[in-house]
Amino acid sequence: MHDGMIAAGINRVLPTLLAVFLVCTGARAELPVTTGSHAGYAAPMGDDRPEWRYSLQAGESLSQVASDLLSPQYTSQQLAQYNRIGNPALLKGGDRIRIPLLWLKRQPEPATLVAASGQGYIRLGGNGQTLPLEASALLRAGDEVVTQSGNATLRLADGSTVRVHPNSHLILNRLTQYGRSGMVDTRLRLERGQVSTEVEPLVEGGARFEIETPSAVSAVRGTRFSLESTSGVSRLRVTEGTVAFGPIGRSQPIPAGYSATVDARTPRLLDIRRLPPAPQTQPLPDQLTRLPVTLAWADDGAPAHQLEVFDAETGHPVLSRRTQDTSMDLGQLDNGRYRVQVSALTGSGVPGLASEQEIDVALQAMAAELVSPAPGATVDDDMPEFRWELRSSNEVARLEVSEREDFGTLVASSEWAEDTSALPSRPLSPGQYYWRVVTEAGGNSVASTEPRAVVVNGTLPPARIININYIDSQVRIFWQRVDTANNYLLQLAEDPSFRNIVKEATVGDTTAALRLIPGRRYFVRLKALSEGPLASRWGPGRELFIE
Repeated sequence: MHDGMIAAGINRVLPTLLAVFLVCTGARAELPVTTGSHAGYAAPMGDDRPEWRYSLQAGESLSQVASDLLSPQYTSQQLAQYNRIGNPALLKGGDRIRIPLLWLKRQPEPATLVAASGQGYIRLGGNGQTLPLEASALLRAGDEVVTQSGNATLRLADGSTVRVHPNSHLILNRLTQYGRSGMVDTRLRLERGQVSTEVEPLVEGGARFEIETPSAVSAVRGTRFSLESTSGVSRLRVTEGTVAFGPIGRSQPIPAGYSATVDARTPRLLDIRRLPPAPQTQPLPDQLTRLPVTLAWADDGAPAHQLEVFDAETGHPVLSRRTQDTSMDLGQLDNGRYRVQVSALTGSGVPGLASEQEIDVALQAMAAELVSPAPGATVDDDMPEFRWELRSSNEVARLEVSEREDFGTLVASSEWAEDTSALPSRPLSPGQYYWRVVTEAGGNSVASTEPRAVVVNGTLPPARIININYIDSQVRIFWQRVDTANNYLLQLAEDPSFRNIVKEATVGDTTAALRLIPGRRYFVRLKALSEGPLASRWGPGRELFIE
């Protein structure tokens, strides 16, 4: 059946759907008791004002109810009169009373930015100040959310979520809660861009959830839908429940499985089309311990499909891709719980109904296998290449180099990457080092290889004498420190070629005192020493003489 024929059929039955929608949401509807003492509402005969029916708790008096639930201008006496209660003292736990919604306390209830990613900002309604998109920020009536390349996920006081897509502008016009009744009045305005919502079922009577665009308005009572506004065109896509949608004052109920479009240039026309059905996907394991994994679906003739992955707790998007194939790999997901959706796309790129499943990703990092340099190897390059092999296809790794086997202090490292080789982040001075590879999987599982020793060849700088002091028959020598040296070898000779050594000693400091025979000439030199097998050079000799 063609979309035009479907639209015509829908338009013929829409008046009937609208009548059913209005009957189900009318002021005389009554809900059963749900959570705690909260119940639906019922209006007295001949009175059309919306009400809430409340069940008294054990030991709760009518005056306590008035104090806890009613606005200050209403009293327990008025409540008793409204319910035709002659003696409030006779009330007991479980008795139900009727409370007009207009009498309930109303309080602003902020929304919470539960997750954010990419570029965007918040504009405060009070003073126009702009703040960055940051998770846990509180948003109040009048505030605005503007996304650029980013996404923002809002959670409202009743648990409903609103996801703001990139390049969107959302204004929070009203965020009101009716005391403890569980009823909310939420009104948003989408200036441009797109939002996706998951609205909690609303308590009948006074609850309200609306999103307005420049050309249309959407009113819901508990559903999933997305709304897009661009260049005077508003497009609704309903995936669960029913949404009253259309130009202001001329809304019609749009059921799940349909999209509807309003164009400001033709405001009287409501274009309704059936969405593609949910694809038949192969189920994934409930828990994934290795990635990537392939998600496949049956060929349904759609020109393309869209794969989306959301954080199951916040509803924030993690991944969104489109493909013309009938499968796609899932990889590089951190450990956590996710909701995975696959939708067929129409020729104009509108996603249809989604097949959905939840998965737990529980990856365990595995220690890499070191390849080169070999254990105890000697290398002549101060920027040697280190190589290893990963044992999983969904890991990142980094190189760590230290002078200590316990890696208490790092000398060099590399960036986290999927690579299996790396150069140190800076040249290595001659000496012995230890290196290892640290792997990470799922964002919080880490494994390390055993440390492996490597020696970097080189020549220690010569130790240069910088000062000589004479005191009687004693001379004190001072020399320059060599950073990579552990000790110094001092030689005292009677000839400048140091063939006739008079004294040789290992010194741990950069100064030494020598007692000389007056009237004789001596020569002194030093060489830096290292614990590693490094070549070293003698510093230049200096002549010593005491008269």
